[in-house]
Amino acid sequence: MERLEDYIAFDLEFNQHEGQTHLIQVSAVRFRDGQEIAAYDSYVHTSVPLKSFINGLTGITAETLKDAPPVEKVIKDFQEFVGSLPMVGYNAAKSDLPILADHGLDYSQQYKVDLYDEAFERRSSDLHGIANLKLQTVASFLGFQGQSHNSLEDARMTAQIYEKFLELDENAKLLEQQEEVSNNPFAALGLGG
Repeated sequence: MERLEDYIAFDLEFNQHEGQTHLIQVSAVRFRDGQEIAAYDSYVHTSVPLKSFINGLTGITAETLKDAPPVEKVIKDFQEFVGSLPMVGYNAAKSDLPILADHGLDYSQQYKVDLYDEAFERRSSDLHGIANLKLQTVASFLGFQGQSHNSLEDARMTAQIYEKFLELDENAKLLEQQEEVSNNPFAALGLGG
C-alpha cells in the first residue's frame, strides 16, 4: 500500500431522486504525518424530496438541507480544500468519484488508495474473522468509533483505517527484519548474507 504523508480522506452522502444523484453532504479531512490537521464539511441544499431511507440512514433531514449552500459552492469549496493532494477513500471508486466527476471534478489521478480494496486484501490476515467489510465494521474491528453515514465521520474513519494499515505494514516489516536476524546468527555482526 502506498504511504502518503500528506493526504485527503473524503466521503459523500447523497440522495437518489428520479434517476438523479443529489449530493447532500460533502466532507474531507486532511492528514499530515498521521494527524488530522484540517477538515471540510458541508451539507448541500437540495429542493428534491429526501428519501425516508436516506433520512434514517444518515440522520440528515430536509430541514438541515434547506439553508445549506448550493451544490456549486460546496463543490468549489471542496475543490479548494483538496487542491492537488493525494486522496484516499472507502469504496469511493464505485460511487463517490463518479458523483464528483458528474459535478466536473475528476480526481482519478489523485485517488491513490481505496481502503475497501485494502480491507478486502487483508480480510484473511490483518482482519481475520471480521464479519463484513462495511466501513463501520472495519473501523470498529480496528478499534475506532464513529457515526456511520455521516460523511465527516466516515472520512475520519477512512483516514484512521489508512493510518492503522500503515502501522500494520510497518510492524510486519519489522517482524520480517527481526526474523532475518534471528535466522542468521552472523547478521548482527554484518557477516550474514
